[in-house]
Amino acid sequence: MGADKFTERLAHAPTGPGVYLMRDDKRLILYVGKASNLRNRLRSYFVPKYHEDLKTRVLVSEIEDFDFIVTESEQEALILECNLIKEYQPRFNSRLKDDKSYPFIKIDNSEDFPQVYITRNVQKDNAKYFGPYASAGSVRKTLSLLKKLFPYRSCTKTITGTDDRACLDFHINRCVGPCIGEANKDQYGEIIDQVVLFLEGNTTQIVGSLKSRMNESAENLEFEKAAALRDQLISIEKVQEGQKVLTLKPENLDVVACSQWSDDAWIEIFFIRQGKLIGRDSYLMEVGQHDDITSVQNAFLQQFYEVTPYVPPNVLVQMPIGEEENQIGEFLSHKRGSPVRVYKPVRGEKRKLVEMVSNNAREGLDQHKVKKFAKLTQDDSALEELQEALNLPRLPSRIECYDISNIQGSNAVGSMVVFEKARPKTSDYRRFQIKNVKGVDDYSMMREMLTRRFKRLIDKESDSTSWTNDPDLVLIDGGKGHLGVALQVFLELGVTDIPLASLAKENEELFVPYMQEPIILPRNSHALFLVQRARDEAHRFAITYHRAKRSKSTFKSTLDSVEGIGPQKRKALLRKFGSVRNIKAADVDQLAETEGITLKLAEKIKDAI
Repeated sequence: MGADKFTERLAHAPTGPGVYLMRDDKRLILYVGKASNLRNRLRSYFVPKYHEDLKTRVLVSEIEDFDFIVTESEQEALILECNLIKEYQPRFNSRLKDDKSYPFIKIDNSEDFPQVYITRNVQKDNAKYFGPYASAGSVRKTLSLLKKLFPYRSCTKTITGTDDRACLDFHINRCVGPCIGEANKDQYGEIIDQVVLFLEGNTTQIVGSLKSRMNESAENLEFEKAAALRDQLISIEKVQEGQKVLTLKPENLDVVACSQWSDDAWIEIFFIRQGKLIGRDSYLMEVGQHDDITSVQNAFLQQFYEVTPYVPPNVLVQMPIGEEENQIGEFLSHKRGSPVRVYKPVRGEKRKLVEMVSNNAREGLDQHKVKKFAKLTQDDSALEELQEALNLPRLPSRIECYDISNIQGSNAVGSMVVFEKARPKTSDYRRFQIKNVKGVDDYSMMREMLTRRFKRLIDKESDSTSWTNDPDLVLIDGGKGHLGVALQVFLELGVTDIPLASLAKENEELFVPYMQEPIILPRNSHALFLVQRARDEAHRFAITYHRAKRSKSTFKSTLDSVEGIGPQKRKALLRKFGSVRNIKAADVDQLAETEGITLKLAEKIKDAI
């Protein structure tokens, strides 16, 4: 849609902060965005030079109308944007998958004897809220642990202190019995304070307080009370030992990382309090059309911290926030009431922290993909969709997918993975060591691998293994260039009845021979999930072999190239000098002093290294 239709409206749009809503021809909301200057932001959508990214180009092509809501501040615009995204779930916005409210732990301090319970309704009151938790299961586990450590009441009755008898919790030391007058308001309040400190990660202060009370009780000859405090102290210290120390400094921070696949993104967040990992959670996000990983991350930061009651002074992220850095930083600082720094660390232990959380995000997404794919492949719908999309002559019951892995041409390897009836058949996986290609030449490497594989397919009489099984589809990880190489190999070998396709990762486009335009499958297509899974599995299999090969070559010593040096003599030299560098620095006489090394051999070593 050009700007002509909206020229007058854009000219009279307000210049203050607010939220805008893009609509299609059916008045459905396509996208919700925020802006510090509504007029400038809206105009940017209808000026072609701003349409550098694919997402904006596709979005603008579908816009038929827009609305906006003026707000008092940028922070208010950010909060309103989060609420509107949650309400309307526009397909161009990334958003948390669950449209329900997330569970929190609530402690209502307005009560004389506060309860500790789950709630999904966060209000602006004097209560303390902890969360949000990703699921009711994770919050129940936390409550179960709290109940074992701290004897607060779990009942909902009105506490008068005049009950005739207490419940079972009191008799097993899981409650201090305020209902029968065994604990007054102040004594019970101390337990609740400990619960709050524990949830905030401040176990050191709890331990110190309990030790003082235990010693005081022992001095007053209250041995039963001292023993109960001792048992509580031991339990808390055991939990404290289990909390992994992740930073050398006693600081509070959150670490956020995400991993994206298709229209899903897995977000991992670690909660570090006083330098210790006290908890972690994971969230699934629905990725807006053509959103990149940075946009997904920023959307999560806004939506997660819009509902969470506690914001730490530092938030470590996987990707630089970009142009939204000021808005998100100001929003978090306003919510916390003091400055909050959101940044990607580039060195030191904080960078290692982010890498660890990123690895967890990747692993979490892998597990999600397996579960999702297992559900999708319970019938033949993925195979049928793929057959129709690629116009295949038969159902692609056996799919072979190929990939190449190398670093600057070194330790080059190839992989072949097989999917039968939409499921991996690991017994037919094969890996290739690239032997005849030097330097960086993926096309030649792909040619070598495919030639070796399909020569064995043609020569069926001399090979009765799984190499001779005909694939119903050959899938190449790459674009048109890789497809062209595969097609040339097929023509040279006379392979004419096996369909070919390649999958380009950038926009998940499928290419087939003799067809100029790519085939773009719907993002929620079962067929797309199938080819993505095959491509990802081929890449995983190739990179695993490449790493093993690279690791093996890395450990090969320079000494291996010296004639006359075998494993024993190499070991003796390394034991004496510690490293190849020290051997290189030593003179001939020093080398000759090593067991098994003659003066002549020492001279050879010096010449070689």
